Amino acid sequence: MSESRPRRAAVTGIGVVAPNGTSTETFWKSVQQGISVLDEVSREGCEDLPLRVAGEVRGFDPTAAVEGRLLVQTDRFTHFALIAADLALEDARLGRADTDDSPFDVGVVTAAGSGGGEFGQRELQQLWGKGSRFVGPYQSIAWFYAASTGQISIRRGFKGPCSVVAADEAGGLDALAHAARAVRRGTDVIVAGSTEAPIAPYSLVCQLGYDELSREPDPARAYQPFTEHACGFVPAEGGAMLVVEEADSALRRGLPVRATLDGHAATFTGASRWTESRAGLAQAIRGALDEAGCAPEEIDVVFADALGVPEADRAEALAIADALGAHGRRVPVTAPKTGIGRGYCAAPVLDTAAAVLAMEHGLIPPTPGVFDICHDLDLVTGRARPADVRTALVLSRGLMGSNAALVLRHGAAE
Repeated sequence: MSESRPRRAAVTGIGVVAPNGTSTETFWKSVQQGISVLDEVSREGCEDLPLRVAGEVRGFDPTAAVEGRLLVQTDRFTHFALIAADLALEDARLGRADTDDSPFDVGVVTAAGSGGGEFGQRELQQLWGKGSRFVGPYQSIAWFYAASTGQISIRRGFKGPCSVVAADEAGGLDALAHAARAVRRGTDVIVAGSTEAPIAPYSLVCQLGYDELSREPDPARAYQPFTEHACGFVPAEGGAMLVVEEADSALRRGLPVRATLDGHAATFTGASRWTESRAGLAQAIRGALDEAGCAPEEIDVVFADALGVPEADRAEALAIADALGAHGRRVPVTAPKTGIGRGYCAAPVLDTAAAVLAMEHGLIPPTPGVFDICHDLDLVTGRARPADVRTALVLSRGLMGSNAALVLRHGAAE
């Protein structure tokens, strides 16, 4: 009797709510054209803060897609997650009728770095301005990092493995890896990803302690990694949710396997120790390649972490060369996040969504607003580069010291 092949974790649905698009189609159109939507912070209460530029999801109206009873008990970051999850499930053609009979076969995993800061600020203002009787009962859950996982699973009736990853910005990739491993162990579907909402007065004040945060007031100059003008990163809100499904199950449902999540590894090198991150990130890359059974020369594109801090940018460029050898200096590298901002845990999930779309469209998107490179990288700039992208590597590092790498293969590359 022949052995059945191992279970594979496939991406079958993508849902995006980002500064450059509140659908996968609008997001990809902006990404492939290299459009930057970074602009002056417009949120009320942020006018006098030294942070001047961010990536905001403007014109976002959650009331059009989220029930009122949920809106009052959730923060903006969960509103993003609920809508992105709906879009991803719709994209994967998984409606209630498809999951009601098997709720224990569907789980949810999210990552969050900032939690529900805006909701928490509002309730604290009520506490100190009016008194404890004016603090709502949902303060206890709306700010919590696990709020999005809980609300998506309750709203949809998913009773499979549910969790939240708290692992710095790299937690976005860790959440996808957690989902892939759950699928390989036997769960049919995991809704996975990350959304963030750090553009509010309390949240921004908390971020001012990061030396890596850009204070540049000009949106065109505020976030330029891998250049001599690099002065830090620009924060962003929004994010993405993916449907991660057992590949053969998707094929039986008549869906294409868009990409498979084949390899992941994570390391830790300490907060703001960017020189040390070279070795940690290189080790994560090697670990992801090993798990995927992938040779360095098979990588067709690298989606860079691109912090925008000279020391960190240099460490990342060297880490890519260390892990990929001579190929590391030839492989195309891109950082679409320079056009929308760095959305903490959501940033690498948006990069993963962009990587899947790049493989499908045969285009490597450019790095918006970046031209004069001062590192030994083949950074894609200016316009999208046509390419046969079969295997992608997504990188992420966190301000507190986490490093992660994820290897994806195009679904048609089986």
